[in-house]
This record gives sequence, C-alpha cells and structure tokens, in this order.
Amino acid sequence: MAHSRREQLNMSGILSTLIWLPVLGGLLVLAAGRWSTDNRREGLAYWLAISTAVATFVISLPLFTQFDTSTASMQFVERAPWIQVFKVEYFLGVDGLSMPLILLTTFLTPLVLLAAKNVIKDRPAQYLAAFLILEGLMIGVFSALDALLFYVFWEAMLIPMFVIIGVWGGERRIYATLKFFLYTFLGSVFMLVALIYLYLQAGSYSILDFHDLPLSQVEQTWIFLAFLAAFAVKVPMWPVHTWLPDAHVEAPTGGSVILAAVLLKMGGYGFIRFSLPITPDASRSLDLLMIGLSLVAVVYIGFVALAQKDMKKLIAYSSIAHMGFVILGFFIVWKILARTGVTDGAVMGMTGAMVQMISHGLISGALFFSIGVMYDRMHSRQIADYGGVINTMPKFAALIVFFALANAGLPGTSGFVGEFLVILAAFRADFWYAFFAATTLVLGAGYTLWMIKRVIFGAVANEKVAQLTDLNGREFFVLAVLAVFILGLGLWPAPLVDVLSASVEHLVNHITQSKL
Repeated sequence: MAHSRREQLNMSGILSTLIWLPVLGGLLVLAAGRWSTDNRREGLAYWLAISTAVATFVISLPLFTQFDTSTASMQFVERAPWIQVFKVEYFLGVDGLSMPLILLTTFLTPLVLLAAKNVIKDRPAQYLAAFLILEGLMIGVFSALDALLFYVFWEAMLIPMFVIIGVWGGERRIYATLKFFLYTFLGSVFMLVALIYLYLQAGSYSILDFHDLPLSQVEQTWIFLAFLAAFAVKVPMWPVHTWLPDAHVEAPTGGSVILAAVLLKMGGYGFIRFSLPITPDASRSLDLLMIGLSLVAVVYIGFVALAQKDMKKLIAYSSIAHMGFVILGFFIVWKILARTGVTDGAVMGMTGAMVQMISHGLISGALFFSIGVMYDRMHSRQIADYGGVINTMPKFAALIVFFALANAGLPGTSGFVGEFLVILAAFRADFWYAFFAATTLVLGAGYTLWMIKRVIFGAVANEKVAQLTDLNGREFFVLAVLAVFILGLGLWPAPLVDVLSASVEHLVNHITQSKL
C-alpha cells in the first residue's frame, strides 16, 4: 500500500509541539528551581510547570476535534530528514490507535502536577520538571512512525522515571529503580536488534514500510519473540511482571499514576503497532501462548492481589490482571476467525482491548491518587492501619468507593465497557476463554471491595484515623475530574469507539492476510 494512501500530510506541527513544549517547559522549570530555594521562586517553578502541562493538554485537543474517523490513514503527519546516511527520518503521525493514548497522557500530566502541590517538599522544581520531560517523551513514543525515532523515545523515557522513583521514592527506591530499569532496558535490546534487521530488509526505518515487508515464518517468529521481550516486560505480562509491584510501592504518588496509567500502555501499543502488523503469521501461530499468558495474568494475579496487605501493591497486581485482558483482546483474533469466519468478533475484541487501556489509565490513576491522599495524612499504605475512614473523610470515601466499583467493572463505568467487549469476543472464540476471562469480574470485585471494606467502612479503627481531615479543594478537584471522565466513558463510549473503529478494522484486515 502506497504511503500516499496511508498518510494524510498535515504540516501544522502539532505533534512536534506536543513533544517538545513539555520538554522545553521542563528545562525551564529546572532552571527556575536552581535560581533560588525561597518560596517565591519555587512558586514560579510550580506555576510554570502547571501552565506548560495545561497548555500541552489544550494544544492536544485538536487531535480529537479535527480527527477524521472515517479513515485508518496516519493523520497530522510531519516528516523531515534526520540521519540521512541511514535513511532515518523525523517522522510523526497518529491514527485511531495512538491518538487516544496521547490525549490520556496530556490529560493526566496536569493532574499529577496539581496533586504534587504542598506534597513534594524536597526539590519540588526538579520533580515537576521530570514529569514534564517524561510527558514529552511518552507522546513521542505514541506519535513516532520512524522505528529508530520510536526507540530513542522508548529508551529516553526511562531516564525521568528512573529519577522520579530513585529520588522521591520510598525506603527501597534504589532496589525498585534498578529492577525497573534493568527489566525494561534488557527487554528493549532485543527489540533494537529486530528493528535493525527490519531496516536491512526494508531499506528504511519507516514503521509503515515494515508493515508491508514480506517475511518468512522463521523471520517472523524470531522478530515476534524479540518484540515480545520488550513489550511483555512493559505491559507487564506474567512471568516478567515482578518489577511492577516493587516500582509502584516505592514510587511517589505521581510516579505510580503515570506508571500505571501510561507507561504500561506502551507495551500494549507496541503489540498493535509492531508485533501484530509486522509478524501476523507468527502472531497467529503463537496466539495460544499469548492467550495462555493473558489468562494466567487475569486469574493467577487476581488471586495474588487478594493476598496483599499493602494498598499500592494490591492495585499494582490489579493492573497486571487488567492488562492481561488487553493482550487477550489483541490475540484472540485468529480463534474467532477460525470459529466464525467473520471479522466482526475480532474487531470487537480489539476495540474492547483499546477501550480497556484508556479506561484502566483513568481508573488506576484515580486509585493511586486516592491512596496517595491517605498516605499523605497517615504515612502508611498498610490496610490494617485503617478502618472507618468514611466517618472522618466522607467526600473522599464516596469517591474512592466509586473508583473501586469502576475497577471491579460496574456497569455504567468505563471499567465495564472494555471488559464486556473482550468477554463477548472471547465467547465467539471458545467458551472456556470467556469463562476464565470473566473470572476477573469476580476476583476484581473481591480484592478491590475487600480492601475498601476494611479501609473505608466500619467504626473508626484508631486515633490516627479519628484525626483525618477530608479532601481539600485541590485534592477534590483532581479526583472529581477523574470520576467525571470514568463515568462519562462508561455511559457514552461512542466517541472513543468511533475514533478507534477505522484503525481497528484496518489492523484486523491487515493481520488476517498472510505474508507467506
């Protein structure tokens, strides 16, 4: 397929602005923080950071308002030579699969920075700067259409997250940071080898060229496994998931929010941008492996979450289970086609997986924000240290109960939509796939509501809980905004589904055509 049919050239520069504005803003905030340590200058750094993040979000809105939902072509494309000797380009563009993830990133970053006000007391300017730089790099990952440019953004974003956990994390932050970095970096090395091989075959680093590259079964299998090493760690899939609970427990609240809400989605995005379209035959031959690993994550990790005593670790394991749903929706395509012979069920499963990614970003972010609110007051994440919080924090209790019900997949919330679509698609493939997938509704309700029962309800457990104060205006605003979007997406998912529709159908049609 010619590039002219897959790209709609738009030289507005909006994607470059979204990448480099927060990076530049982060550097300015860093400079402002170094001028002086007095409160006035720290206030300048804070409002500069908030202004940059809000401006980035506002600038990102035309990606949605001007998006053409009728085509799977890349939109808002920017293309310029970069390293000409190796045919590397500065090549950006978005479709229905990447644009919602960019909006999720620009939406959550201002909330993370707002929540840090008066909470991060040690080097606050550096903290804010790290998140702004991380935001730009994450947007770069979702918008890069040159494979080498993608890899640069993919690896570069590890640096600010490494700093965020390593400097502002808990007591075991160094251990958690090194584990996070080594897992993700080593997995990415295999991806780099695969990208270089694809470049040698295609003669360019264009990801769109890789999609059309004819590859043998053996080539596809090795490339698929190389990509799997990188993307499975990032999701994370069982059994390479062990870095995530440690990273979440030690990370500051903002780090946990972005880690769960955006960074984990990069693994899922990698599968639909690289693994499935580049190696469709290997993806089909290894689909049972991927489905099996996904169901292990859904069922086994759900039981692991039930045993947790630390609230952050419980939600971290919940994230692994919910992301297992995403991978199931991506790789159940061929089982549905083999049984029904039509693509409708496959499109449904993949659409559900994408909705689940966006929904989980909102819900997990809200839950980590909520745990951060309690930790700021009690300096404890242990479930046993709480009890009866509803008596002293009624507004907070109402919101966290809502987020917990959304996490359990309550109809009317965003948590229900994606899971429902994936389970429906799984029924079209095999009853047992759907049965095991549906256990997440029971297990999710079990571990989430069990935590809520012991933390929120009942009599006041101790003197510390009795002295808790309810949400301040800033905290209420952050949690209320998330609640509105979780409810809105649950009641009216059509705008998101419309954005996804053409790109998902195109991807399903592409991967069902063998390259052999």
